[in-house]
Amino acid sequence: MKKKVYIISHSHWDREWYMPYEQHHMRLVELMDDVLELAENDPNFNSFHLDGQTIILDDYLQVRPEQKAAVQKAITDGKLRIGPFYILQDDFLISSESNVRNMLIGKKESEKWGPAVKLGYFPDTFGNMGQTPQMMKQAGLDAAAFGRGVKPVGFNNEVLDDENYTSQYSEMWWQGPDGSTILGLLFANWYSNGNEIPAEKEAALAFWTQKLAEAEKFASTDHLLMMNGVDHQPVQKDVTKAIALANELFPDYEFIHSNFDEYLEQMGQDLPEKVGTVHGELTSQETDGWFTLANTASARVYLKKWNTKVERQLENVTEPLAAMAYDLTQSYPHDQLDYAWKLLLQNHPHDSICGCSVDEVHREMIPRFEKADEVGKFLAEEALTHLAKAVDTEKFPETSHSFVVFNTSGYQKSEIVKVKVEIERKPFREGIPHELWEELSESEMPIFEVVDSEGQTIPALISNPEVSFGYDLPKDRFRVPYMAKYVEVEMAINDMPAFSWNTFALQKTETQVKEADSMIKDSEKYVLENSCLIVTINEDGTIKVLDKSSGREYDKLLTLEDTGDIGNEYIFKQPEDANPILSSGQPAEISVVKNESFVAQVKIIQRMILPEAAEDLLEQEQKAVVDFRYRKSGRSSKLKEVTIETLLTMEKDSTHLRFETTFDNQVKDHRLRMLFPTGIQTDTHEADSIYEVVTRPNQVSKSWENPTNPQHQHAFVNIHDEKSGVTISNFGLNEYEILPGNNTIALTFLRAVGEMGDWGYFPTPEAQCLGQHTFNYGIDFHGEEATRYATYQRAYAAQIPFSVKQTTKHAAQLKAKDTYLTVKGQTFAVTAMKNSEDNRMLVVRGFNMSGEQDEVELEKNTSEASYLLNLLEEKQPEKVMKTLNAYEIRTIGFDR
Repeated sequence: MKKKVYIISHSHWDREWYMPYEQHHMRLVELMDDVLELAENDPNFNSFHLDGQTIILDDYLQVRPEQKAAVQKAITDGKLRIGPFYILQDDFLISSESNVRNMLIGKKESEKWGPAVKLGYFPDTFGNMGQTPQMMKQAGLDAAAFGRGVKPVGFNNEVLDDENYTSQYSEMWWQGPDGSTILGLLFANWYSNGNEIPAEKEAALAFWTQKLAEAEKFASTDHLLMMNGVDHQPVQKDVTKAIALANELFPDYEFIHSNFDEYLEQMGQDLPEKVGTVHGELTSQETDGWFTLANTASARVYLKKWNTKVERQLENVTEPLAAMAYDLTQSYPHDQLDYAWKLLLQNHPHDSICGCSVDEVHREMIPRFEKADEVGKFLAEEALTHLAKAVDTEKFPETSHSFVVFNTSGYQKSEIVKVKVEIERKPFREGIPHELWEELSESEMPIFEVVDSEGQTIPALISNPEVSFGYDLPKDRFRVPYMAKYVEVEMAINDMPAFSWNTFALQKTETQVKEADSMIKDSEKYVLENSCLIVTINEDGTIKVLDKSSGREYDKLLTLEDTGDIGNEYIFKQPEDANPILSSGQPAEISVVKNESFVAQVKIIQRMILPEAAEDLLEQEQKAVVDFRYRKSGRSSKLKEVTIETLLTMEKDSTHLRFETTFDNQVKDHRLRMLFPTGIQTDTHEADSIYEVVTRPNQVSKSWENPTNPQHQHAFVNIHDEKSGVTISNFGLNEYEILPGNNTIALTFLRAVGEMGDWGYFPTPEAQCLGQHTFNYGIDFHGEEATRYATYQRAYAAQIPFSVKQTTKHAAQLKAKDTYLTVKGQTFAVTAMKNSEDNRMLVVRGFNMSGEQDEVELEKNTSEASYLLNLLEEKQPEKVMKTLNAYEIRTIGFDR
């Protein structure tokens, strides 16, 4: 029986990378013109695989709108294979929901044209998320193709028991942490193993002799896959002629021009029972460790912070508010949200969000972030306006100034909130603007206090008033400009339930009562204490923390570490024989910023003397394309003083310390990290990943040669033993490392490098990230193992700000204090609350952070029925159960 060779024409289309977007775009137009011509004129041309992403169709038709009918005909005829995704994302650096929205939007876009390819397509993602099997199963896909994360060892080689990330074959079973299993298809010889097939006899003989042997080395069946294309590869116009020649030259093989649907069906029928199984996330753990590309998590960190900001805005603020407001308006902004999501997703391809492209590419990403964010903020404000008008404020005094605070996170949330409250207004129609400004500035300021919906006084800081210009944009008339007087209210919100609101008011009082209690117990030695922690700030700016619940003490937290970086946007490389520069041991300036009963803040100023850049040799090595591993450049002997300010915030009755670090980076070719020595002796740690709190080993495999072991995270990383533990949270800081010995958690603030890297010399001066930076992060403490999940939920909640809307005194249908959706589950992490596409259901999604079963209850007080949904938000036959399986991703729909 002949072996069968399936040749699939494709072009792996990085939308933007080593050239600006429009350079890639114009080449895409040429590619699509050629593909459509082949599809029309070559009857033997089976099809072209459109790289798993539908955005290519939009990009092409933006320039060639007259080709829409030709595109439709090619898709209908099966000549153009589309979907199932919108873009090819980097799955580790975008949120869980962003990964799902990529599938949802990809499905919606595919349905406009025809059937999508039934294959999860991840040809070049920089590692693969562990929950891929469960996610693909919940999207109706039983197979995934990928190029990285598994080390193939060959047909006759043994896979050892302790090697979880190796495979004999290019086909394998891939099992997720919940037990879901799909067929994994590894591009063992890369997705270019059938590129540029010769149509001339001697060249074809040499080509196929080599390529067939390479494919047979890893294939588990007689069905061999040849990918005819590579990055930005023009379509091979004579591919069918080349295939005909191959059939003449190699009669023991049958060569066909094919597609993934056909290949998967035929190969699957002959797949051996035992092809091996890989488990969880696939990040090249069994390699030498240099090319995991995990350091892209810290390249151009400003992009990561922007991405986190916009994801939180759309997922956790705008959509929940819009879903809550739907009960009042019966309207939901699907089109506007899709527009914002598409803008955001356009920044999620692996060479974009990873920060590993040329400067022009990343410059163009910022407007996309800004536009998506502005759409999110507009839609959130629209929803807040409807909700605030519907909240009953009748019980507050006539002269008070009421405002509603919404917790749109899926977690109970405690946090200091700042509210800008308008206390007096004068429209421009009442006078000349500057005179109105003067009137308001000179008007008497009463003494205010803050009360909640139950009349209880809330400790608060109320600022001095300021007068500024403002305007309204009514829906039914012209804009209304005005001058207004404002105060800023800073107050503690304690234990607000998930998806709830509470109403407060600023009202006049005779005397402003200031509580005497303070959390700063020693202003000379800077000792802070609340009911949970004792924090001592050391002379060098590091801190010592005693966790009262566990009795464990942690010292030298907040140690800054700076090292040289002569690598590139993809990979960190420290100069040889260069030691890190630490902030510890150097005197710091410490001062009290705020000392109230509910919040204390201390500023820590540390100064470090750093080399201003790498040696001049580095530029020469970059231009000569010297492999980063073999570069000899050190750090410059020219030094600069760098001032780094950290604001430490302690809140009453909280185990969570918050930090904000700012500095003006004027140093090149370096990496700056914050170190948190834990002293906890354990072999593993946990980190927030995609629909998973993943357990990772602290140490590397035997084959690892890279002296560093960078890892991805989203909201937190945790180290614990049976008795206690530490959780480091962050906002948009996606890289960490566990340092051996003391199990120190190293949180990367930024890497500053001057070239793109990979396959040539592409200078990227903007990747040096010069200028002002602000980093937000925190540390939380817990006792026995089971209590760590509360710190994880607080880390998620910390990324989601309270939403606030000032309103008037009025009677209305919504209670002054209420919960829209009740969430009960100690290990349940909520990722979404939104409307279904047809508005018939409220959709709530989340996952079990634990490897054990738990119970979760989601209740909406105005809905009786609920349905189990898949990730495409389609109803499933199973009933919704309270029991949540280990690592289960669950989506529930409530009747509207």
